[in-house]
Amino acid sequence: MRRAFDAFYRFGGALSAVNLTLIMVLIVAQVLGRLLDQLLGLAGFEALGLSVPGLAEIAAFMLLGATFFGLAYTFWQGGHIRVTLVVQYLPESLHRVMDIVVTLIAASITGFAAWHSARLALDSHDYGDLSIGMVPVPLWIPQAVMTLGLIWLLIALLDALFMLASGRISQLTSEAPQE
Repeated sequence: MRRAFDAFYRFGGALSAVNLTLIMVLIVAQVLGRLLDQLLGLAGFEALGLSVPGLAEIAAFMLLGATFFGLAYTFWQGGHIRVTLVVQYLPESLHRVMDIVVTLIAASITGFAAWHSARLALDSHDYGDLSIGMVPVPLWIPQAVMTLGLIWLLIALLDALFMLASGRISQLTSEAPQE
């Protein structure tokens, strides 16, 4: 089961990387298109008008995907910032209890955010909300991506909570928890 969860988190990280790569590809295509248009203009030819319409908006939606798809993977790899000012001075037994409490709070907040994000996506779908800009995108699509990423993080938090509570890991560290 541990391997399935780890693969699940890595898949989220891979989706995040794909979104970042697509942003880079679109920006490079935009820059090369503008450069080619300028070169054609300097050579006395008519510009082709090569551009990616709505690039800023599309890149923003992909950045949302990169951020939210990567949350669970980053958490499980210990990449989220942890404030250890207080817990570093606690005994091991209290450190574990504090990790359980904090992870439970984080899971509660994430569950709350996922629930309301899902409701927002459903409302946007029902009302047919579209983004404003050159390329009208149904808003439920990026909102659903955000919801999926939050659910992914919630699963990772509940996984960590179970691992802490069952004693399979003694504390959350900056390294990936191992069984």
